[in-house]
Amino acid sequence: MMGAATLDLSPGAGVVLDEVEWLVERQEPHLGRVHLVRADGERQRASFRFLVNHPRCRPSSRTAAEGANRGRQMASWSDVKPEKRPLMEQRFAHLMEVNCGFRSGDPFRPEPGEPHPEYDPDRTTLTERRAAKAAELSALRPEEAKLLLGVAHVGVRTLERWERRRRKYGIVGCADHRWLRASGGHPSVSEEVREAIFAVRAETQRHRSRVSARTREIMIRRHVRETFEIEDEDGDESEKIEVPSYHTLLRVWKEWFGPGGARQKYERSAELPTKNGHVLVTRPGQVVALDTTILPVMVRENVFGDPVTVHLTLALDVYTHSICAFRLTLVSDSSVDVAMVLRDVMLPLPMREEWGEDMEWPYPGLPAAMVSEFAGYEVAGLPFFTPETVTSDHGSVYRNHHLVDVQEAMGCRILPARVLRPQDKSAVERVFGSIRSLVFEKLAGYTGVDVSDCGADPEGDAVLTLAEMEHFIATWVVKVWQNRRLGEFAPSWDPGGDHSPNTLFAASFAQEGFDLDIPSPETYYRFLPEHHVKRIHRRGVKVKGLWYDAESLHQPDMNSARGGRYKQHWVIHREPRDRRVVYFQEPDTHEWHELRWTGLPPEREMPAFGDARVEELLTRVREAGLKPRSDSELVPLLLEMLGAVDPVVQWPSQLTKSQQTQHAREITQAQAAAADRPPKPNKPPRLAAIGAPDAEPPWRERAREATESLDAHRRRRRETARPAQQPSAPAPLGSSRRGRNLFVIADDADGSDDPDPQPTEGT
Repeated sequence: MMGAATLDLSPGAGVVLDEVEWLVERQEPHLGRVHLVRADGERQRASFRFLVNHPRCRPSSRTAAEGANRGRQMASWSDVKPEKRPLMEQRFAHLMEVNCGFRSGDPFRPEPGEPHPEYDPDRTTLTERRAAKAAELSALRPEEAKLLLGVAHVGVRTLERWERRRRKYGIVGCADHRWLRASGGHPSVSEEVREAIFAVRAETQRHRSRVSARTREIMIRRHVRETFEIEDEDGDESEKIEVPSYHTLLRVWKEWFGPGGARQKYERSAELPTKNGHVLVTRPGQVVALDTTILPVMVRENVFGDPVTVHLTLALDVYTHSICAFRLTLVSDSSVDVAMVLRDVMLPLPMREEWGEDMEWPYPGLPAAMVSEFAGYEVAGLPFFTPETVTSDHGSVYRNHHLVDVQEAMGCRILPARVLRPQDKSAVERVFGSIRSLVFEKLAGYTGVDVSDCGADPEGDAVLTLAEMEHFIATWVVKVWQNRRLGEFAPSWDPGGDHSPNTLFAASFAQEGFDLDIPSPETYYRFLPEHHVKRIHRRGVKVKGLWYDAESLHQPDMNSARGGRYKQHWVIHREPRDRRVVYFQEPDTHEWHELRWTGLPPEREMPAFGDARVEELLTRVREAGLKPRSDSELVPLLLEMLGAVDPVVQWPSQLTKSQQTQHAREITQAQAAAADRPPKPNKPPRLAAIGAPDAEPPWRERAREATESLDAHRRRRRETARPAQQPSAPAPLGSSRRGRNLFVIADDADGSDDPDPQPTEGT
């Protein structure tokens, strides 16, 4: 577990189980259980396994170390204001010099003169280095110390406090708590004044006509005076209640209810209910190399079955040469795909149905039963850990703000490889070549090293689908690669011995130990891109051009207490691969909620779509000069772009190759997002239609969903625009004749049986 999801079971800690708060009375580690006591005296025993795997068990914010953050979301590196970041970085540099003797924290990138004699870790202890640092900083004048570090005096106790916070929160722990103090709240607004404000709000919004802010102030003072300031029996007035000033009441009103610029008619309608250099690596996880390459095998995508080129993203542990995680993506990978690869490095790999007992967790020193208890499922024989340093190239997908936030959430650092230094990524590049020669050359559809070595028709030779290729690579990694002799990549302490990635990982248990640190499923939401929203509107929140809403957003007196750079802002997490929903963390319980797109029809009526489709949609709307008032008006355009207006049978034949690739990529990304998303409690998993014997093709299912969604949207618009029809009187005689051309002779092939009909008058 990591971050806010760590479950503290020490005596005196609080645990919330099924929304009921319990206190840990005592532990029984030899039995693997704890004794819980409730406020009313009721006691209960529970095992560690039960509490760790329970979906509705979380630490209490009253006793947890994060209690100071109760009522607001956790602070991050982006919350520190730009002018305060140099101070935070200076504190971090001094702490690194105390810890290892180098201000950068990296012994292979020293500054001139480092390490200084008083900070040399080979000659001094940590206590001596900390005392030397305190003496160095005390020699500064108070004005200089305040300018460099933000404080006038720094002692040993201050350095210890900074170090504790740095170990817990990362570089953000070096920031002064006053820079990130809780915002919001008005001490002058008492409970009586708060009740009066809500009473005036209900009166002026639902019944009365629109009034000014001065009138609302008078009404609040009247409510307080007539409701709470009641005379006693002797005729003396009771204690007078202080009401804040006009400007304070106006500011509170805007914070709680918004500016209130709408008309009364629309305010009342809104209340109506609505539907729905060289590095010596000595341990696993110290350095993880990350790189992406084009898979040298043509595969068939799972939607139309056409041969396509996919990208392979690989995460390699440099010490054990274990392939910790990999992903196959169509066209190209994105920052979300890289973030999910890093998340897969931290998670144990679950066993699959076709895998046998020889592929289960094999490492001695840590039983497979224990790992399965903490993970909640059977675990395959593949190492997992939290990486300390991630090495990548200089691609744009590895150098963006999203991965910086992921780096802070993981507690690691992502260092791009140095320019003209191929040894920084030589390990992962060598692994790509090994996999090519060991596996890919033996598969049908192999494209060769370059165009000159390409076969006559590699597209026609492709037989494996994307899902089958992913399953084949996963099986080969666990069964073959992890047990393959390393040879020249043997460890430095036994260069002539026979070692494999699995044996090196097992040997590290005796050398360094193993930290059984499994992140919670909620880590998925923290690895998604962040969006800072200033306030929540009646329509919800707007993220990248679309509006999202849910009932959990519209709670009375709901304000953001975040401080720092994004003061009083809400944090919304967006899934770029599936834009139908975004995610919001409730500040009090820290639970995650889905916010559905306001233009989304009922569930399972709208196919998934990503960022590329949304940008195309908004571009077409702007080019057409349209200004829709709600997101529901965008549904027809979106469904038209998804290919929903074409007949289902003819849909694949009417799309070009590039359009088919776009649709296949959207479906594949949506399936990957659904697989990464934590399962909802008490909801059975949805069976995948791909590969089922009687399932219809994915493109046909996508077209059917889009067609049904368009029909349902048109039906709802007709029902809204057309009033209910009243039963009408029977049509007059002869109306059917007058409704058609009088000069057209009626077809009497099915007429009367008279063999000689008489001519009618006027014929």
